[in-house]
Formats: sequence, C-alpha cells, structure tokens
Amino acid sequence: MKKIIYYIVPFVAAVVVFAVIVIFINQKTGEGALQVTSKPPSDVYLNGKMIGTTPVCKCDQKDMIGVGEYRLRLVPKDTSLPPYEEKIEVTNSTLTVVDKTFGDESSGSIITLTPIRDKKDAQLMVISSPDKSDLALDDNPQEKTPVLLKNLTESDHEIQLKKEGYIDKILRIRTTKGFLLKAIVYLSPNSSGSNSALPNFDPTPTIAPTSSVSKVLILDTPTGFLRVRSSSSASTSEVGRVTPGETYDVLEEDEGWYKIKLKDGTEGWVSSQYAKKQ
Repeated sequence: MKKIIYYIVPFVAAVVVFAVIVIFINQKTGEGALQVTSKPPSDVYLNGKMIGTTPVCKCDQKDMIGVGEYRLRLVPKDTSLPPYEEKIEVTNSTLTVVDKTFGDESSGSIITLTPIRDKKDAQLMVISSPDKSDLALDDNPQEKTPVLLKNLTESDHEIQLKKEGYIDKILRIRTTKGFLLKAIVYLSPNSSGSNSALPNFDPTPTIAPTSSVSKVLILDTPTGFLRVRSSSSASTSEVGRVTPGETYDVLEEDEGWYKIKLKDGTEGWVSSQYAKKQ
C-alpha cells in the first residue's frame, strides 16, 4: 500500500490553509498530483501544454502527472497582468500545490513534499522572496529564511513570515514523518512601504563557492545556444547567451543552476539541464 498525501486549500482573506488527507492507493504509480490556484483566473501551462484554467487539480488517480521537474506557466485572463513562470517538481504519490495572486499585491506559494531517508523524522524547509525574512513556527522565532528545520512533530503547524516593507504572510501546514515539506513563499509588497515590486525569486538557498574554482561545460541544446539569466530562474531576464562546447568558471551554485562569468565580464545563471560541472 502506498500513501498519497493531498493538500486541500481553503482561502480565508490572506491566509492559506493546507489540510492533509491521507488516501491509500494500491500500487506505486510513479505519478503525483498537482493543484494550481490563482487570482484572477489564469490558463495553466505545463511544459508549454495547456492543462486547464484555474482552479486546476490533477488529483484523480487516472489524471495524475508523471514524476519529475516541470516548467509551470500561468497566463492571467486579465491581459494587463504579466504571466508567471516557475520550475516545479512533482513527486511520487504526493500533491504539489501552487497558489498565485497577481496585481499590485502580487504574492504566492509553492508547497511540495519530498521523501527523506529518515522515516521517523519530519522536516520543513521555508524559502521566501525576498529572503532573510523573519520566520516564526507556531509563534516561536526561527532563523531568517532560507531555513531547514528538522525533528518536527508530525502535526499541524503555523508558519509566519515578516519582512519590512512587505505584508505579513501566514501558512498553515501539516508535517509528515518521512517527508520534507518545502514551502516557497512570495511575500506581497506593502503599498505603504519602500518596496514597489516583487524582487526576482531565488528558488533555493545559494551555496557559497569553494576555494577551488570549478568549471561547467555547456552541453548541446535544441536551439544551438543556452540563455544566461539574471537570476536562477527561467522567468528572469536574459543577460547573454553561451554556445555548446564552451567552458566557464562556476561562481556560485543553486539547485538546478550555475552562476558563470562571461568573457565580457557579465555574470549570470545557466540551467544545469544543459551544463555539466567538471
């Protein structure tokens, strides 16, 4: 018997509540579920293919998605609003939840569950945009984001995020033994604060480079070139292009991304899907 863990998303004002329902399925399917909500309604694309208009829930066993990484794109029905694009991961027999609010109070969250080796441990990772946000778990202050918390109780918890110039965010989640719950949270700028726009989103904590310089080899791509991005996300602006066969020093690493320095001195990020570390 294999567990599938569903996160149901009722909305109360700015509070997103995630409740857990455990359902048993008869076999390991190699598939997971995906739920996408947005305000206003948006067309949902997965790797360039439209899968519906929000709210979308690929939650039925016959309608689930193969495990792996996907490029999610939301195109609001309100054409005055820009699309939203981000990389997500679908894991076996669990539900990935994406929530996005467009407009002046743009905010959102991505919630995923990933199995871990220690089946007796329940872990929580909180990543925010902007980072270095004040984090409290069940009213207990923690380190500033990004942060990984281990040895949590298998129970309901409340995440509270605060950052000067941004609207406070509260998420209610349930940690589960044997899983890492990863909460990626966009904070909404406060119109009365000094910030006027949501900053570029850095999906994972940056890993400091070691003293020895590593290099990456640019691999073949369908287009014959690889875009260099201003940040470690495909939704950020292009700052240059590199050619398969070229090598570059690695300045920093992020999950799925390498920061490199081009010959003209420009620094940017390339996807590890088409770059191999040497």
